[in-house]
Amino acid sequence: MTVSNDAYTPSVSIETLGCKVNLFESEYIYHQFQSADWVKADAGTADLCVINTCTVTKEADRQSRQAIRRTIRNNPDATVVVTGCYAEMQPEKCAEIEGVDLVVPGTEKLRIPEIVSLGHKNKQSIFRSDGDLSSPLPSEAVAGFESRTRAYLQIQQGCDNGCTFCIIHKARGASRSILPTTVARQVERYARQGFREIVVCGIDLGAYGFDLSTQSNGSLCLSSLIRELATRHPDLRFRLSSIDPAHITSELIAVFDEFENVCPHLHLSLQSMSPIILKRMKRRYAPEDVFQAVEALYKTRSDLILSADVMVGFPTESDDDFERTRRALHELEVSYPHVFAYSQRHGTPAARIPKQIPHEIRKERARLLRDEGERIRQKVLRRFFGQTVRTLVENVVEPTIQLTRSRMANFVPVYFRRADESEQEYQNLVITQFCRDGLKGEISKFREQQVNSAIV
Repeated sequence: MTVSNDAYTPSVSIETLGCKVNLFESEYIYHQFQSADWVKADAGTADLCVINTCTVTKEADRQSRQAIRRTIRNNPDATVVVTGCYAEMQPEKCAEIEGVDLVVPGTEKLRIPEIVSLGHKNKQSIFRSDGDLSSPLPSEAVAGFESRTRAYLQIQQGCDNGCTFCIIHKARGASRSILPTTVARQVERYARQGFREIVVCGIDLGAYGFDLSTQSNGSLCLSSLIRELATRHPDLRFRLSSIDPAHITSELIAVFDEFENVCPHLHLSLQSMSPIILKRMKRRYAPEDVFQAVEALYKTRSDLILSADVMVGFPTESDDDFERTRRALHELEVSYPHVFAYSQRHGTPAARIPKQIPHEIRKERARLLRDEGERIRQKVLRRFFGQTVRTLVENVVEPTIQLTRSRMANFVPVYFRRADESEQEYQNLVITQFCRDGLKGEISKFREQQVNSAIV
């Protein structure tokens, strides 16, 4: 990309909706712009505004459209580019929004800087390519993220499963893995930049390596990759993002057991715990598989915290089906359930099932599970009261409580009051009470000084 006027530096803003992979891809896009001498700006002042959309639910579609219109309203003079999964599945609807200059389907999103540089920005145009219809894989390392503690690491793209309620496999294409050498290079760069925690993400994370098995004699998989990264970087935390319970193998559990720097936290793509609903969703596991895997994980890491995606109101879901899921969340101790109501998506098999659950029932079931999640969270987090825990400081002050946020390795947020303005990365905190979505702690050195004085 070239800039015609040497005295002028163009600016770009990127707004991201949806998953952690989207966050990584947005950073990758910005990295390309930065290499071409663009600078990052606020959406209200940028010359070019990119909206990286999501389409996982109807609500995500609505939020994507809302973000597009808000950007146009706040900066009517900017060139507006819409990309991501919503742009992939509904490019015409994106282009119909007045003020959108260019729609780039998700399969071409990593080429946006190149596309813009070539002048593909005719009013209300949709960029189309004759190339591969699968979403692209990053080919080089990004510089990093605005956060100085946590960075996202994409290792996998796409999905081969095709759950009956989902269209992401259509938006993202087939499952493909990023080469281990590329992954290692990205982690090395993050380490040099000073990040202390790496969130390993993918669209179907546990499928990593399946497509590369012929190149590695079948030995390349998620567990082998994490083992290699955790061994090479003992000072970095490695956290797995959302994973299908079917991919929690004995080898992966062994990695959690062996490496302290693999965080004791998993976000399960659970959806339901009713056997018949799981079959109708075309999921790859049964409830007993989930219980067996989680029990093994708890045995290896007693401080394990679970979060999970949980869907309510899937077509034909009975009161008994819902109750099975509610009881399972309690028995599994899912402290942070991400509960959402089933969203009927055109073009999916589930949308054709005659017995659709009324919206009022979906909404009520979602409320009940969120309330259940709050009870579970308080039960689980109470176990940490009085303990001294090591947290990674995020340098974010929550304005309503005027406390700094940090996180335990198991992802539980711990809020505390700084004793000074030092840039200390880690903090030992004594847990005292509940606070917002997590816990409140006090800097433990004061307690330690009291204990030492008493001993003397």
